[in-house]
Amino acid sequence: MLPHSRDYAELCRQFRWQIPAEFNIGVEVCDRWAERDPGKLAIVAVRPDGRAEDISYGWLRETSNRLANALAAHGVGRGDRVAILLPQAPEVAAIHIAIYKLGAIALPLAMLFGSDAISYRLGDAGAKALITNAQGLAKLAGAEAPELQLVLSIDGPADRAKGFHETVARASADFTPQPTSADAPAMMIYTSGTTGQPKGALHAHRVLLGHMPGIELPHDFFPQPGDRFWTPADWAWAGGLLDCLLPSLYCGVPVVAKRFDKFDPEEAFAVMARFGVRNAFIPPTALRMLRSVPSPQGRHDIRLRSVGSGGEALGAETYEWGKSAFGIAINEFYGQTECNLVVASCAMIGVARPGAIGKPVPGHTVAVIRPDGTQAAVGETGQIAVRRPDPVMFLEYWGRPDATREKFIGDWMTTGDQGVVDDDGYVGFVGRDDDVITSASYRIGPGEIEDCLIKHPAVALAAAVGKPDPMRTEIVKAFIVLKSGFVPSDALASEIQAFVRTRLSAHEYPRELAFIEDMPMTTTGKVIRRLLRARA
Repeated sequence: MLPHSRDYAELCRQFRWQIPAEFNIGVEVCDRWAERDPGKLAIVAVRPDGRAEDISYGWLRETSNRLANALAAHGVGRGDRVAILLPQAPEVAAIHIAIYKLGAIALPLAMLFGSDAISYRLGDAGAKALITNAQGLAKLAGAEAPELQLVLSIDGPADRAKGFHETVARASADFTPQPTSADAPAMMIYTSGTTGQPKGALHAHRVLLGHMPGIELPHDFFPQPGDRFWTPADWAWAGGLLDCLLPSLYCGVPVVAKRFDKFDPEEAFAVMARFGVRNAFIPPTALRMLRSVPSPQGRHDIRLRSVGSGGEALGAETYEWGKSAFGIAINEFYGQTECNLVVASCAMIGVARPGAIGKPVPGHTVAVIRPDGTQAAVGETGQIAVRRPDPVMFLEYWGRPDATREKFIGDWMTTGDQGVVDDDGYVGFVGRDDDVITSASYRIGPGEIEDCLIKHPAVALAAAVGKPDPMRTEIVKAFIVLKSGFVPSDALASEIQAFVRTRLSAHEYPRELAFIEDMPMTTTGKVIRRLLRARA
């Protein structure tokens, strides 16, 4: 926990990491509270019909214990990967807790992924089990998915899948959690595939403790009495899982769970008002969409205490709108899947400056460095980097030792993001690695999109770049060279777009597509993306 001081410099001087030798996320976010008060509110689950159901820590403990026993009975043990392909729901929290208490590794997958994206991650991770629903099973039907030892569906038994609730009900409610060191692997979250295919960032149990200062600061010294957290972000992403769900449960703060198949700004305001949300993580694109709702305060009783935002630049206009709409400052924060929440703002203590992300969160050493690893001078543009060791930092890229080594320059974990530090220590975001596309808070790598595009029978060559967009920051634009015998047309463009959308995800498909005669390439066969970005 952060010290009690409200002075940033004093916070940094006083802060010390307190990472115990043994730490288990499942025990700390669930059993610790259930032992004290099993009826304590953990999750407010908003069902599809609008009904709300209160989920207690006792329910989470019993359900996770039963599931841990069921997984163990099917051969799942320490270090095995268990995939979770589900939308926001209390079962997701119980599944994560069970996996951690078992000593296995959670592999969260987003519902917006298509069949190819899901199959790749299952195969690359060597997943032993999958817990999903009917929608997830439909995506895997006919796909080249790897063999799984166990598939559970929360919608009941189906072809190749056992019923989740039926399986859990038959298992014992008594389970002794496996002891785990703070450095033991706990979860694996796949990156966006900025260079080639996505990589599995493996995190230890300590990652939760590593996140806490970055939660406490931008959320105005979270937790406070009466806090209640909500985010529209999928719990499969680091933003939803580690910026909201797990830290809130760890602090004993209720979480509002509401599935959004497509973000609805009117419904978002209604959820925050109806369920008394006090703390929210809302990505910048969602905030821009909320701006489209006329006079929200006149129709919704919003009583937010803190709003944090990250994933892309917020922008001065959205920042000012937020102060007017919510009556509080929106605090930005910064991080990556590999090392999250390391820079943040906190207007409450005066750490806020237009055009800057904020300052390094106490406990993290963040700098802008040159290619040789030396620290850049004030005002000099370089790469944002985080010094190891750091409890929030990933252990490794799964099965990619070379990629893990390449992520570091000495003890600096590089981010690929260009930044600058001013005289007062504020970190400013300048730009990204050229290939990375930031769309609606998602960092999207072109490799996976291009791999999917060239699977289409009409496509010979493909390149994906970001095109500036006022709502999403950028959209994906694809440049296509067709195979002989195919003629460019609007119908073909729509067909190719749909091809990618169904196989990857809604946020990765090219919203714009252009047919070109020749792909600009270097003599070594690499696409010259800067020329395509200029055309976009």
